[in-house]
Amino acid sequence: MIKYIEKTPSAEEFNYLTDSVGWGIRENSVVETALKNTLYSLCVYDDNKLIGYGRIIGDKTIFLYIQDIIVIPEYQNKHIGTRIMENLLTQINEYKKINPNIRTYLGASKGKESFYVKFGFISRPNEDLGSGMILY
Repeated sequence: MIKYIEKTPSAEEFNYLTDSVGWGIRENSVVETALKNTLYSLCVYDDNKLIGYGRIIGDKTIFLYIQDIIVIPEYQNKHIGTRIMENLLTQINEYKKINPNIRTYLGASKGKESFYVKFGFISRPNEDLGSGMILY
């Protein structure tokens, strides 16, 4: 039975997810710090097995960032990622009550851009916005 639960996963669970989708693992202390600084977390379980996750980071008023939309491979293409996004967007709408002009960003994994387009996300650069950039 698939359950969507607002909670933070353990570092071990998080690393299991990221490793299952080819993102590798990080030291547990690094993951614990990252998760502790998360605004909102949503875990997806099949019975007691964590199969999906999504979170929001940011300052709650000017900027939000959707991070770590993860569904383990054997559960992909079953609308679990869609349900995660719907839940995250519901939470974002709560933050919009504070500031309706809050901006929500994300970085799509290569080849997954069309998944986010169906939720209203646009690609950069465009006529109004410059390129999204990253510092490694």
